Amino acid sequence: MSVFTEKYIKNFMAELIARNPGETEFHQAVSEVLNSVAPCLEEYPFLLEHKIMERMVEPERVIMFRVPWTDDAGEIHINRGFRVQMNSAIGPYKGGIRFHASVNLSIMKFLAFEQTFKNALTTLPMGGAKGGSDFNPRGKSDAEVMRFCQSFMTELQRHIGQDTDVPAGDIGVGGREIGFLFGQYKRIRDEFTGTLTGKGFAWGGSSLRPEATGFGVCYFAQQMLATRGESFDGKTVVVSGAGNVAQYAAAKAMRLGAKVVTLSDSDGYIYDPDGLDEEKFAYVLQLKNVIRGRIKEYVKKYPKAEYHGDGAKPWGVKCDIALPCATQNELDAEGARKLIANGCICITEGANMPTTPEAIELIQGAKLLYSPGKASNAGGVAVSGLEMTQNSIRQKWTAEEVDGHLRRIMSDIHDACTKYGTEEDGYVNYVKGANTAGFLKVAGAMMDQGVV
Repeated sequence: MSVFTEKYIKNFMAELIARNPGETEFHQAVSEVLNSVAPCLEEYPFLLEHKIMERMVEPERVIMFRVPWTDDAGEIHINRGFRVQMNSAIGPYKGGIRFHASVNLSIMKFLAFEQTFKNALTTLPMGGAKGGSDFNPRGKSDAEVMRFCQSFMTELQRHIGQDTDVPAGDIGVGGREIGFLFGQYKRIRDEFTGTLTGKGFAWGGSSLRPEATGFGVCYFAQQMLATRGESFDGKTVVVSGAGNVAQYAAAKAMRLGAKVVTLSDSDGYIYDPDGLDEEKFAYVLQLKNVIRGRIKEYVKKYPKAEYHGDGAKPWGVKCDIALPCATQNELDAEGARKLIANGCICITEGANMPTTPEAIELIQGAKLLYSPGKASNAGGVAVSGLEMTQNSIRQKWTAEEVDGHLRRIMSDIHDACTKYGTEEDGYVNYVKGANTAGFLKVAGAMMDQGVV
């Protein structure tokens, strides 16, 4: 890295932190991208002159609003709602809605920033956004969740639309929540359009949308493994998380011949030395999506498994492939050292920014296969984009058609990463490749559209 690039990065980050104090997740996300793309800025000085990066890190619009709702006992609660519309250079804003107690402006901005590059990598015409609330649906009745969703959408509907901003689900927002949100949108706006994705199949949803992110993670990992003549067959896989992404990443890995031995939640993880099978997977779906229970209950059903509580992470379990599919910064330097020491060969992110910068440095230093979430978990938003297309033309594609599109998109993303991320020694730096490919596409569109 040249002296000019180092100085530019240092000055840029100092100004960003001063303008956005306390937003540590956002700072982290920008720093990762900036370190990858700064050489492009030096190579193409007109990008510096037009202050493309300075414009990229400033959201086009930030919406914050009050969300009052009443619980089943009649008590009034007030939560905070967000929508960060980061960049619309290549299409209408697109990004999920997250309901979780940890939601704040920093997390929303980091996710919207990441989403901009992720959506660009899919090759579909979608800009970047993210939204959510510090509302926690855990332990709430269906009626309470419905009232909250209706209050949330009553404000959000002013700022979204099929050609403006198309939200989807994220942590805490599954099929139930999307249904309540869409119902309120339709009620207020008096229109049935593809303004939200992740809808029920009977009312505008796409085949494979629930499975898309998890399946896409494995399709991307297949491509990574193939660069070293490897595959999932016969490999031991550690998965973190037990939500939508983790569920279907585990299912696809299992069906590709791997033995999946862990799942987790915020309380801890389960280790099943015999691995998941179709019966156990069906139980996990019932437990998490219907009963809405905790992962520790798996051990009651399958007592050969072990449960490790107190927020323990599964990275000390010996494995060949690790799929972090829970939340941001869940895989730290200690976890990375354990994976490296135990012979892990591939780490493919299913969550958004689940690996800390210190862990990434260790993983890449050991020359493990490693991909950032903006590349490997793009399958979810890709199929959301396909859902938007189906809504626009009022057609339904078969699961086979959607899966074919998903496989192609993940393969194209892998090709872009290898094009821009292959280093002199042949090692593929997927972080550099993904960031550079996404940046150049968005930057080109911004240049074409003038100073807006």
